[in-house]
Amino acid sequence: MKKSICLYFQVHQPTRLRLYRFFDIGKDSHYYDDFANRTILKRIAQKCYLPMNELLLEAITKQKGKLKLAFSITGSALEQFDRYAPEVIESFRKLADTGCVEFLCETYNHSLSSLVSKPEFEHQVLKHKAAVEQYFGVTPKTFRNTELIYSDGIGSMVYDLGFKTVLTEGARHIMGWKSPNYVYNNDMQPSQKLLLRNYSLSDDVAFRFADRDWSEWPLTAEKFLGWLKGAEGEIVNLFMDYETFGEHQGAESGIFEFMSALPALVAKDKEIEFVTPSRAATKHKSVGDLSVPQPISWADEERDTSAWLGNELQQDAFNKLYGLQEKLSILNDAALWGDFGRLTESDHLYYMCTKFFTDGDVHKRFSPYDTPYEAFINYMNVLSDFIIRVNNAMAERG
Repeated sequence: MKKSICLYFQVHQPTRLRLYRFFDIGKDSHYYDDFANRTILKRIAQKCYLPMNELLLEAITKQKGKLKLAFSITGSALEQFDRYAPEVIESFRKLADTGCVEFLCETYNHSLSSLVSKPEFEHQVLKHKAAVEQYFGVTPKTFRNTELIYSDGIGSMVYDLGFKTVLTEGARHIMGWKSPNYVYNNDMQPSQKLLLRNYSLSDDVAFRFADRDWSEWPLTAEKFLGWLKGAEGEIVNLFMDYETFGEHQGAESGIFEFMSALPALVAKDKEIEFVTPSRAATKHKSVGDLSVPQPISWADEERDTSAWLGNELQQDAFNKLYGLQEKLSILNDAALWGDFGRLTESDHLYYMCTKFFTDGDVHKRFSPYDTPYEAFINYMNVLSDFIIRVNNAMAERG
């Protein structure tokens, strides 16, 4: 049996908040930086989404369908594509039409709801599932949670929603001596398959590709294929942000040439092949249970949830937001639910992270704020106005 390469890309764009001052509270309830959202989305569309989608479509055609891959595209991103760059959706539809691309399900708003609220989590998952069906004409069968967050309990919730294949991180503190290059199953739901990210090989492309100080620079497709073939196990799961291509790793780095060459090399090779996550789950038998009692993720050195909930600022914002659910359920107001969903995006909490060293540098690079404290203050100003709106609506309801 050929070794498998499972290639998966995450597509997400946060709904960035505008500078929202204390004096805006109770007076102005438009929270979003429409200019930044439009400008950034259109820039990344030109640098990444459109050229990379075209490259992949061409590779699928040239290799006669031997290139298989998967995407998950958040509802937050889909809404912005609709608003600012509908041509991006059309380019993803062309990929969907090949039958070689699997679209995965996740939380609609890229939220942390799986950690705190089963009803909200299920609502966002089903909303995202419906969006994938609407935009791409396919029903997702595989699940990846926000930031690959997973635990036995989260897997069980997802299983109850009909997903028997889940992507997550091959975190060292969970794996121990085990290799991520096999298929495992949920300790609580034996028939649910787990595909684990090979973080070392994924990060060689996502983070180290353009680093001239890296001992393996330059990374060629031939060299990388050798690493994939030489890796222990049956399957190598390469999971990364789609913005790796053209945005995080600029076109001048050679990243597009690398991704154009790799499918051609794999197509000629008799020992290895690309598979979608669904195909991986049917092709490979589980080698055993994987117990994950506490949530893991693909973020930071700890591979846990501390990137979003590691300090008191983050926890305060998180608890205040989700504390509104009961009132929102009573009101059932579409506009309030819409703003609530956008405020659940995990990015807002990510910007409040106060870690140092390498992890801190990564958080700073992606944050629109100068400090995590500014991120907290801005978010809490918005949340204060949102709470006033919810309480006013409750008062009117009597």
